[in-house]
Amino acid sequence: MIEYFELVCDEVSSTVVLMDPGPRAIEVIKALHRKTGLSLWHSKLLIRDLPAAVLDDVPEELADTFATVLREAGALVEVRQKQMPPGQR
Repeated sequence: MIEYFELVCDEVSSTVVLMDPGPRAIEVIKALHRKTGLSLWHSKLLIRDLPAAVLDDVPEELADTFATVLREAGALVEVRQKQMPPGQR
């Protein structure tokens, strides 16, 4: 007898939160500009009001990649997983 099982996996969405631009703020601004498409001016404004969600509701893999780019530029970054509402687990 052969049994089949269907696995259902919902992708966990994540948010990338910029906590601190670090000592190389200009490099972080440039990285934000390249990765998000924001203007340099908007990227600069974004790092003035921290913590700030710079990428929201994206797959975990994309969030990790984006966070790595910002960390390499010198920023302190957190990747936060979205909590699922009760009853949807």
